[in-house]
Amino acid sequence: MLGLKLPTDPRWVNIVEKNIEEILTDHAYCEQKAASNAISMIVLYSQYPDLVKAMTEIAQEEMEHFGMVHDKILERGMKLGFERKDPYVNDLAAYLKEKNAGGSKAFQFVNRMMFAAMIEARSCERFRILSEEINDEDLREFYRSLMESEARHYTTFLNFARKYGKGVDVDALWKDFLDFEASLMEKYGKTETMHG
Repeated sequence: MLGLKLPTDPRWVNIVEKNIEEILTDHAYCEQKAASNAISMIVLYSQYPDLVKAMTEIAQEEMEHFGMVHDKILERGMKLGFERKDPYVNDLAAYLKEKNAGGSKAFQFVNRMMFAAMIEARSCERFRILSEEINDEDLREFYRSLMESEARHYTTFLNFARKYGKGVDVDALWKDFLDFEASLMEKYGKTETMHG
């Protein structure tokens, strides 16, 4: 369903299990950044009432998830550390920026939607792996519960790209973006971060 071309190496879970505090902290900040991104889309695209409504719901849901992850951190006697850099997200943004040079407003809109969709797709895939492979039963259930909303967010962003990306071949751009993301993933999956 997600269309990702290169799955995460299952051994990534072994890396995660060695530092649960790190993955939970990174995950918490990913949720916070996803909420901030949804809010910025409300500001940028307020002319689309259905998008504003959807982004409001996503922002609220992502902050609820942030709170849930933070609770998991506290339950385990850990602390929310400092925000981590996310080279994966930076690489996706750099690719789209290069492809977007001089693009129309519709093209820029589509790029923003695809950017968010890709992050949600990869997050959903990582949540699925954690829900199936991590030895910690509590975290298995936790990530299973979050997986569906990530998949829903992914389709929401792509649907808006197709709806409002007038004159833009969204499916062709998405296919190219999936190919790039697959090549990118060859260097990721080696750290205890959500996208690393």
